[in-house]
Amino acid sequence: MKDIDDSKAPLLDHLIELRGRLLKCVYALFITGAICFYFSEQLFAILVHPLKEAFGDAGGRLVYTKLYEAFFVQVKIAVFGAFCLSFPIIANQLWAFVAPGLYAKEKKALLPFLIATPFLFAMGASLAYFVVMPTAFHFFLEFQGNSSGLQVEALPSADSYLGLVMQFILAFGISFLMPVLLMLLNRAGFVSRAQLIGLRRYMIVAAFVLAAMLTPPDVVSQLMLAIPLLALYEITIVAIWFTDRKQSKDLATSEAADAAG
Repeated sequence: MKDIDDSKAPLLDHLIELRGRLLKCVYALFITGAICFYFSEQLFAILVHPLKEAFGDAGGRLVYTKLYEAFFVQVKIAVFGAFCLSFPIIANQLWAFVAPGLYAKEKKALLPFLIATPFLFAMGASLAYFVVMPTAFHFFLEFQGNSSGLQVEALPSADSYLGLVMQFILAFGISFLMPVLLMLLNRAGFVSRAQLIGLRRYMIVAAFVLAAMLTPPDVVSQLMLAIPLLALYEITIVAIWFTDRKQSKDLATSEAADAAG
C-alpha cells in the first residue's frame, strides 16, 4: 500500500507543475490579448496596408455589414495577436515541462528545432504579408470596372478581409514549419533521406493540393505557396544529408576512440 502511495506522489507533483505552467500560458494569452485589444486599431491599420497599396491612388474602403462587426473585428485581432506574441512564452513553458524528462543528448537534439519554429513561422508570415497578399490583392482588384454597363466595385467587409489576411498568414506560417516536422521525423527514425527523395514526385502533387486548400481559389496565391513548399522540401533533404554525414563522422570517431581504448 505504501508503494502505491509513493508512486502517486510523483504523478501528483507533475500534475501540479503542469497546472502551474498552463496557468502561466493563460496569463500570457490574457495579458497580450488585452494589449493587442488596446492597440487593435493600430494593428488593423498594419494588416490593412497591403489592401490599401493594392487600391492605390483610386482609393478604396472597407465596410461593416453588421452592427457588431466592428467590435468583433477588434476581438479577433486581439486573439490573433495574443497567440502570436505569447507563443515564445507558451513554447518556453512546454519546454520547461518536458525537458527534465529528457536525456542531455535528446535536449541537444530538440532545442534547435524549438528555436527554428518561430523563425520559420515568421518567414512564412512575412512572405505572405510582403509578397503574396499585395500580389493577390492586385490580381483580385483587376476585375473592377464596367461589366455589361454596370460599375463593378470591390467593397470588402472588414471581417471578411481580416479572415482572408489571417488565412494567408497562418497558411504560410504553418506551412513553413514543414522542415522542422521532416527533420524531427528523420531524427526519430520514421523517415530517411532516401525515402524523402523517393517521395519527391508525390510531394509536388501534395504541395499544390495543400496550396489549393489553404489559399483563396486563385492560381497566383497557390503558386506562391506551392513553390516555396517545394523549395523547403529540397532544402530539408540537403539538411538531412549534412546531419547524416555529421552523425556518421561522430560514430566513426567514437568507434575509433573505443578501439584505441
